[in-house]
Order: sequence, then C-alpha cells, then structure tokens
Amino acid sequence: MQPTVRELIPDDLPAAWQLGQLTFGSDPQPPPPPPPGRTQYGAFDHHGNLIGKAVDLHDEQWWAGHAVPAADVAGVAVAPEARGTGIGRALLRTLLHGAHERGAAISALFATTTAPYRACGWEIAGQLRTLDLPTTALPRHHPATHLTTRAGTPADLPATAELYQRVTRHRCGLLTRTHPRFTTTDKLPYDGLTLVEHDGTPIGYAGWNRGRGYGPDAVLTIEDIVATTADAARTLIGVLTTWHSVTPTLRLTPLPGDAICTQLPLELAREHERDTWMHRPVDITRAVQARGWPTHTRGTVAFTLTDDLAPWNTGTWQLTVADGAAQLHRTTTDTDLHLTVRGFARLYTGTATARTLAETGHLRHTTPDPSALDLLAAGPPAQLIDYF
Repeated sequence: MQPTVRELIPDDLPAAWQLGQLTFGSDPQPPPPPPPGRTQYGAFDHHGNLIGKAVDLHDEQWWAGHAVPAADVAGVAVAPEARGTGIGRALLRTLLHGAHERGAAISALFATTTAPYRACGWEIAGQLRTLDLPTTALPRHHPATHLTTRAGTPADLPATAELYQRVTRHRCGLLTRTHPRFTTTDKLPYDGLTLVEHDGTPIGYAGWNRGRGYGPDAVLTIEDIVATTADAARTLIGVLTTWHSVTPTLRLTPLPGDAICTQLPLELAREHERDTWMHRPVDITRAVQARGWPTHTRGTVAFTLTDDLAPWNTGTWQLTVADGAAQLHRTTTDTDLHLTVRGFARLYTGTATARTLAETGHLRHTTPDPSALDLLAAGPPAQLIDYF
C-alpha cells in the first residue's frame, strides 16, 4: 500500500522530531519551535504512523548578483523498517511539486548518502570543507595603522550581514542568509565577534567559538569570517594569531578564493570534515531566467531534457544568453543534444562541460562536438559554505 505524503501539522511535530533524533542521533532534548520559512512533509503508513519526513527550506541563493528562490532540502529521514521501499522518493516528489507551486527555481542539499538523491535528479556539485590550521603558523602582520579592531555586539549583526552580502552576491550558489533562521536573533550566534573598521565603518569580521580547555587539543572555531579588503583580512588573521598560546588549532570553513584564503598558509591545513552537497533544478525556466549570467557570454543552443520527478521540466528547449541575462523557451527545433536532469545540474553549477557529461552518460548526442551546450555552464562554479 502506498504511503500518504502530506504537509506536517503541529500535532505531527513530536513524531517528526523523534524520527529525526533516531535517524541522526541528535540531542535527546527537543529543540525549540523552528523559525518560519519552511515546509515540512511527512509520509504516513496505512495505520497513520509517521515513517518518513523531509523539510523544504525557503532559501534564496546568490547567482551572479541575483537572488534565486531555492528549495533547500534538510532533515530527510525514513524509519528503518520502511527504507528501500520508495518512501524517500515519494517525499522528494511531493516536496518538488510543492516547491514548484510556491515559485522555487533550484534546490540544494547535503547528502549523507548520494544514491537515493541521484535517483531523484540531484547531482554532486561540491564539497563543504572544514579545515584545521596550526595557530602558530598564521602569518603575523603588523596592524594596519588606518584600521581599528574591536569586539562586536548584537547591534553589529546588521553590518556583518551587509558585509557578507558584499562578498557573496557576485558568486554562485551561496545562501543570501535572508532566511529567518539567520535573521531572527537578538544575541550573538557565537562566543565572540571581532570587527575590523576603517573610519568607523566595518570592512571585516570574524565570529568565533572559544571551545574548552587550553591544552594541545584546544580549538578556536571560526564560525564565520569575511573581509572586503586584503588589509582587513591581514588584520583579522593577526588577531586570530594571538590565540596561539591557548588554542593550538584554528578551525574554519574557508570560502575559496576570498580575501581570507589568500592570506592563509593553506598548504599546512588538515581536513577536519567534509560534507558533500548536491544541486537540482526545481523549474529550469526559472533557474535560467532568475540568475545573472556573464555579460561577455552570448549564444543560443537547443536541447532536450527528461525529468521524471518534475515533468514540467521535460521537453525540448532553446536557451538564449545575451547581455547578462538568459531565456529558456520550449521549441520544436530538432536537436540531438539529450540531457538528463543531473546533467543540467552539473552544467548549471559550472562543474562539468558537455564533453565530460557525454562521457558520464548524462548527455547523449550524435554531433562530433556537443560543446555548444557549454553555454549553460557559463559563469563561475557554484559554492556553498552554510550547512543545513
């Protein structure tokens, strides 16, 4: 008998929490009520018992200066006795339909196992890497005379949010952090906040958690760090260096290629943790039209896409890119470029080319050179630094 999949109501939440606690081994104490901006789905057996759940986070992601509505997936769990019976697929199908109805364009998730998500159209697009560095190895810079540092307070959080936007909005895939889980707070979300300012204006910050102890195993965890200039990055790292006598290890999740990374001795880093993230289009027309595109890129290409879970994506399409924007329209044009939804995800995130997709089987073609479809891959590779 097929399960019943529907949105959860408040009376379902205790059972959903228990299923999540069982699946992920999380804290046995129930969490506070979740913030708004999410849709929770549950799968129920014929007795009315909850046997699966999934959450659609109503996020937005930056794509080359444009905020693209996303359905970021979290908390997917299936009861042990129901695994392997299609419960997860039924949940994700319903989640995609609901996300499409509310206007989402794309989706991302962090996978503890990739196979079931690949079967539903998500594909690996990157890894979130947390690194450990010896604090004593951090470069010791003389403080820039035109900059000042101070401890931040909750009143500084709007300014740090604005700095994050400045650094991330031109990239692809990063959360805008406008979801209520990032904004509904009246206290610091970490132990300490260090600000770097120029003429009283913040140009960099580091949010950190001190951890426990001061022996060889002590760790200073940088939860969030942003700098808008090289001087700000050097100044922040100079402050972090001063922790070397009590926290021998600095732990952080770097944003590749940013001002902070260019100042760190990353060759000395050890990987503490790695989380794989996956991407999928919810609605390919919205995904193409809502994002920004490189202004120097122009072209047109037609392709056919098949998407079993989101049938509105299936068909033959013509992509046109020009002047920093793109359009995707249905067409009757003949094309021999046949793309899977996972192949679309790899191109959209800039993590594959048409030739490499052909080698993986996610692009079928008869032309000698399928690289015209690389138009869909224009732009920098997608990144993600917020775990959810």
